[in-house]
Amino acid sequence: MCGIVGLFDTRGKNEIDRQVLWRMNQLQIHRGPDEGELYTEPGVGFGHRRLSIMDVSSGQQPLFNEDGSVVVVFNGEIYNFQELATELAALGHTFRTHCDTEVIVHAWEEWGEYCVDRFRGMFAFGLWDRNQETLFLARDRLGIKPLYYGMLGDGTFIFASELKAVLAHPDFIREMDAHAIEDYFAYGYVPEPKTIFRHALKLSPGHTLKLSPGQSMPRLRQYWDIPFTPHDSISMQEAQEELIVRLRESVKIHLMTEVPLGAFLSGGVDSSAVVAMMANLMGEPVNTCSISFGDPAFNESQYAQKVADRYHTRHAVERVDQDDFELIDKLAFLYDEPFADSSAMPTYRVCELARKRVTVALSGDGGDENLAGYRRYRWHLYEDRMRSMLPLGFRKPLFGLLGSLYPKADWAPKVLRAKSTFEALARDSVEGYFHSVSIMKDKMRQRLFSASFHRSLQGYQAVEVLRMHADKCPVDDALSRVQYLDMKTYLVGDILTKVDRASMAHALEVRVPLLDHKLVEWISGLPVSFKLHGHEGKYVFKKALEPYLPNDVLYRDKMGFSVPLASWFRGPLRQRLNDALMGSVLADTGIFNQAFLKEMLDQHQSGRRDYSAPLWTLLMFESFLRNVLPVEHSGSRKNDLKVA
Repeated sequence: MCGIVGLFDTRGKNEIDRQVLWRMNQLQIHRGPDEGELYTEPGVGFGHRRLSIMDVSSGQQPLFNEDGSVVVVFNGEIYNFQELATELAALGHTFRTHCDTEVIVHAWEEWGEYCVDRFRGMFAFGLWDRNQETLFLARDRLGIKPLYYGMLGDGTFIFASELKAVLAHPDFIREMDAHAIEDYFAYGYVPEPKTIFRHALKLSPGHTLKLSPGQSMPRLRQYWDIPFTPHDSISMQEAQEELIVRLRESVKIHLMTEVPLGAFLSGGVDSSAVVAMMANLMGEPVNTCSISFGDPAFNESQYAQKVADRYHTRHAVERVDQDDFELIDKLAFLYDEPFADSSAMPTYRVCELARKRVTVALSGDGGDENLAGYRRYRWHLYEDRMRSMLPLGFRKPLFGLLGSLYPKADWAPKVLRAKSTFEALARDSVEGYFHSVSIMKDKMRQRLFSASFHRSLQGYQAVEVLRMHADKCPVDDALSRVQYLDMKTYLVGDILTKVDRASMAHALEVRVPLLDHKLVEWISGLPVSFKLHGHEGKYVFKKALEPYLPNDVLYRDKMGFSVPLASWFRGPLRQRLNDALMGSVLADTGIFNQAFLKEMLDQHQSGRRDYSAPLWTLLMFESFLRNVLPVEHSGSRKNDLKVA
């Protein structure tokens, strides 16, 4: 795994400032501690930090074609590179290395921008073709690897693996985007393609970018989407058998490495499935690792141990202190923009543990989105059936009134939280799903923000993110639609971002075989009843895995990977939370209604309400403001906020 950076002069061929490029590159040294190189020519500069995984002796970057006219910097793995290299060599291309990076330059020469259609893997790369005067960027289909870009005021185009490298450029203006702030307080992350900054964007998954001298705006092209093309006819038994074949094949290609390899083993279905396949493919015991918590409500280590015992893995378990508060500011620095998934803390620790033994780890991420594993999918289908019985014009006033009258019951089981259900039924399907996944609901965000900030939003609402994706969804059924929405937002913006930053902070490469695009395509075409069968999510997956995993691993309730925020904020983090929410950092932005912040604090700490998720979202935003936003030459933070 690696870190890449680049500068490109769109207005001419001015010399690239190598000192600036070097500083940007060094800020990503954690992504590639083994080697770092720069390449510049008039108008173009590339930098690369390398974590050596394949062709350790000769895979240095930036890497060139035969005559040096094409240069690439690459982050990721292309798992079918050997067969592509054989094909390209037969077409007359000469290879000097045995690494996947060199395949990219020759594939570009042969197939141009459509080379990405041939790649199977996780990747983000930047390529310069001097003869065609073309800068070309690409990101993998699911967004496993990150890629940020922006245009500076002098016409310099800038890109990098992480935002911190972009922020390091002295001419980058750190102005926050009001729409991104609204998105963050709804979702807990800033969804693609926005960033928290007005002048930086993420290249969306499954997209390429082309730019030539004289162009003021790059050309974006989507080269892949989740197809949801139904299989002609497939029985449940056939689906189970083929799923195992395809899963085993995906895991097999993800084992390609020249360095120590292992797997995360949480005790959940997905990571356990990956370990089971690895154990059957590898000629030696699998290195596995997991973390445990003292609180049994958050501890899955006993289930991980069952799988480890069954497959005789070399299993490492480390007890994590749940009062791991030192990570709060560290995480703000790692993620470069506000990020409110509190499971980033245990994720950071399990990556730290894994890196003590391996350089590459396989994970089970993506299974819930692929195979409908989240409980919220079941609730959404239930609510959608209710919506189909009554027109919106009738539902909206009826359930809107019931939702306003019914008391809030944070303490109750979901089935008794009728207030939230009534509020969801008063909305259309997309807005209802948005309501269910929002950290802060519409009414809460209405109270959270100041009057001046509401004016700067100019009517924008975060639900528009889901509406944009829903309009492009290739299927109409309710389950596939919300899976599609999650794979375009939550999977890439939260899950994959969390794992990438936490792992790369320790120079650990994490691979996700459940997100191999060929496997994703095939699963997307399965009947929805194979995925969500009654109350059982991931049904076909669990049935297929019955010969491989214990029933209490397959069919127990999902626990997640969380931390006890509610008790933290009433105990050891009480004063820190008070200082953050009532201090000058948030107040000086002019974004917030300070009276409502005080009300949330008081109600949570008295035990009358559970505001733990919104409060954590605010705490991480305050940490971002202190640790990421300020720069020496900037003025007051009040002046950093503008509408995009």
